[in-house]
Amino acid sequence: MSLLPTRRMRGPAPMGRRDVLRWGALGGIGLSLPQLLRVRAAAAAPGIQRRSSVIIVWLHGGASHLETYDPKPDSGSDFRGPYQPISTSVPGLQLCELLPHQAKLADKFSLLRSLSHSGFCHDDGPQQLFTGHPVQGRRLEPIDPDMMSIVNYLRSSPDRKVPLYVGASPIPYLGSAYLGPSFGVFAVNGDPNDAAFEVPNVGRHTAAVAPQIERRISLRKQLEHLKSEVDQGGDMDAMDRFEQQAWNMLSGEAASRAFDISQEDEKTRNAYGRNRWGQQCLLARRLVEAGVEIVTVTLNGALCGRVGNWDDHAVNHHVFDGLKYRTPFFDQGVAALIEDVHQRGLADNTLIVVAGDFGRTPKISYAASTGEGIASGATGTMQPGRDHWPHAMSFLFSGGGITPGQVIGATDARGEQTIDRRVGVQDFLSTLYRHLGIDALNVQLLNFSGRPVPILQEDTPISELLRRT
Repeated sequence: MSLLPTRRMRGPAPMGRRDVLRWGALGGIGLSLPQLLRVRAAAAAPGIQRRSSVIIVWLHGGASHLETYDPKPDSGSDFRGPYQPISTSVPGLQLCELLPHQAKLADKFSLLRSLSHSGFCHDDGPQQLFTGHPVQGRRLEPIDPDMMSIVNYLRSSPDRKVPLYVGASPIPYLGSAYLGPSFGVFAVNGDPNDAAFEVPNVGRHTAAVAPQIERRISLRKQLEHLKSEVDQGGDMDAMDRFEQQAWNMLSGEAASRAFDISQEDEKTRNAYGRNRWGQQCLLARRLVEAGVEIVTVTLNGALCGRVGNWDDHAVNHHVFDGLKYRTPFFDQGVAALIEDVHQRGLADNTLIVVAGDFGRTPKISYAASTGEGIASGATGTMQPGRDHWPHAMSFLFSGGGITPGQVIGATDARGEQTIDRRVGVQDFLSTLYRHLGIDALNVQLLNFSGRPVPILQEDTPISELLRRT
C-alpha cells in the first residue's frame, strides 16, 4: 500500500512518482512505515484549519424514495401507494406523511432528488456510492477502498484519542481493501439502547486490556538494543507512534466518555427514541462531538420488520405495512439528530447525510409472501412490493454549513427517471471529500498490482451542497 501524489504537495518531504514506485518495489506491498507517514502527511489538503465531520445514516436495503422524500400522489394506481404528501416548514416542499417529525425540520436540511447510479444489487450500490467506481456484479467487499477508509488513511494520527472512523453499525459490503484493516471501520455492533451496552476494549474492559498492552510494549523495549542493526528504515520509531495511538484509545478517558451513552440525560435519550436506531443516532452525535470525523449509522435489524432491512420486495414484506411499521423509529431518530446537532452548535462543521443502496421501483409489484412476521403475511399471501431502482433516489443533507431548505433536482411524474440536475456517484463523493477538506484530485493510491488508482476520476461537487461562503 502506498500513495502516489499527482500534484506538487505542501508538507514534510514530499516524494516524487519514481520515489514512491521505488519504495513500493522495495517494500513488496508498499512504503516503509515512516515513509508512509510522511507521504500521508504531505497529502493533506493545504489551508484546511477547521475540523469537519460526517454522519451517514444508512437505510440498508434501499428505502422507497416515493414513501419518504419524493412523493408522487398523482402517479396512478399502478404506482401510487396509500400514503399522502404533507406540507413542511419550507413552503412548497412536501414529504410523505410517514415523516411528520422531519417535515417540521425541513428548514434545516436540503433534499437531493436526482441521484442515480448503475448498481442494481445491495453490494454494488453502496460500493459505487462510496468508491466512485462503476462496480457491477456480486462482490461482498470492494476491490478499492471506500471513501471513509481513505479519509482514515489520509487523516488518522497517532495522537488521536478517539477513532477517526466509527460504524454504529458499519455499512454492509464496504471495506478498506488494499489499504489494510487498520484503516477500516472501528465497528460498534451492540445496541446502545441496551442497559448493558459497552464497546469491547474501551471503558470497562480497559483494566483487563491495559496489562496486555504494557507487556507488549515492555517486550519490544527490551529488544531496542538491536535497533541500530535491524532498523535501517526507522520502522520502530513509527511503531512507537502507532502504539501510542492504541494506548490513547484503549486506556484514555476520551474514548470511554464518547461511547458512554449513559451520560446523556433521560430527556435527550427519549427525544431520539428509546430504541436501537434512536440511540445509534444519539451515539453518532456524541462521537462527532468528541472528535470522531466519520460515523456511519446503519438502520437495519428487527425494527425493519421480518427480514431486517429496507429491501421491500413483495416476497420479503408488504411494502406499505413495512414502511408504516419502521418509519416512526427512523423519523424520530433522524429528526432528533438534526435538531440536536443544530442546537449544540455542531451544524456548521457536521454534515448529516441520509442515504441508502438505491430507490425502489415506482411501479408496484405483487408476489406471494415467503413467510409471515412483522409487515409480512403468511406464506403464500399475495402482497405488494417495490424492487431495486438505481435510476432515481433521494438523499437528505443537513448541517455542514450548507444552505438548507433546498430541493435539488427532480424526477418525472412517476418517480422513474431523473429529469433535472442528474447527479452521479462522483458528484456525491466529491461533495463529501470537499466537506472533509480532502483535495480529491491531489492523490492516487497504488493498488495490490502497483497500478495508480485515483480516489476520484472527477472533482465535481454538488454546488448547492457546498459550504456557504
